[in-house]
Amino acid sequence: MEYGAHLPLIDFGDGSYSLPRLQNYAAAARDLGFRYLAANDHLIFPKPWLDGPTALAAVLAESGDMTLATTVALPTIRGPVAFAKAASTLDHLSGGRLLVGVGPGSSPLDYHVVGIPFEERWKRLEESVQVLRALWNPGGPSFRGRFYSTDGAELLPAPAQPGGPPIWIGSWGSPIGLRRVARLADGWLASAYNTTPERFSHALAKLREALAAEGKNADAFPNGLGTAWTFISDDTDEAERVLRDVVATLVRRSPDELRASILVGTREHCRDLLRAYRDAACPPWRGVQRLLIWPVRDDLRQLELFMQIAEDL
Repeated sequence: MEYGAHLPLIDFGDGSYSLPRLQNYAAAARDLGFRYLAANDHLIFPKPWLDGPTALAAVLAESGDMTLATTVALPTIRGPVAFAKAASTLDHLSGGRLLVGVGPGSSPLDYHVVGIPFEERWKRLEESVQVLRALWNPGGPSFRGRFYSTDGAELLPAPAQPGGPPIWIGSWGSPIGLRRVARLADGWLASAYNTTPERFSHALAKLREALAAEGKNADAFPNGLGTAWTFISDDTDEAERVLRDVVATLVRRSPDELRASILVGTREHCRDLLRAYRDAACPPWRGVQRLLIWPVRDDLRQLELFMQIAEDL
């Protein structure tokens, strides 16, 4: 299993937004051996939230050889052409280190403020993926759909990666979502607070079936698990307070439900859960290949504690 870290984009109460904080976090993740540096995406959110693509660009110099990942970005909200341009620039400036995770988003308010009907989100996402691929292949065929068209459009400079960055689609694991991943994506990104090791294993098996139906090699199809909220503490009362007062409140889930999903708890609990995700078997294949943590307190210390646990597996 490889590991990544979400950038600390959300204000959990300390109000410490600054460029040095992002830079120090990226450098620490790099030096500790994380392989991915990720940014999630919302326009409107109950808590203050920095812009994800902008934050990734701000830490390019500290990111070393880590893969930069949008996990996930919202091309339907941002506009697929504008997002294609921003992602192409990130890929170009990073020397071809961008992985583009996309999804429709789950906030009706994001759609309201940009004037797009929320019920169109999935159809627009599917077209957006095709827009990205068309724009990242200068000289290739254009795309024309119900909502978008790239006729006559040429986006230059092209991304550093031929054909553009790989596109992963976020899905919580529904059958229709997994079929969409198999049909359109280069990889699957699941959401930690919306799954468990057991549910991930079941979804992985369904994804393999969907990939086979599309004539794709399931063995070569990558997966990842994002938004793995993280707080590791030897003080069980402190960990429980963070689970109840911070994470459960943020994602509107019960603490009991989240306890089996995210890395908030003692070292032993988090180690066992990490091992369970790694071994979420879809025989004879293992489960989660890449896990992206998101510390909710004491960012740099949590990165260190997580890597200590990971090294014990």
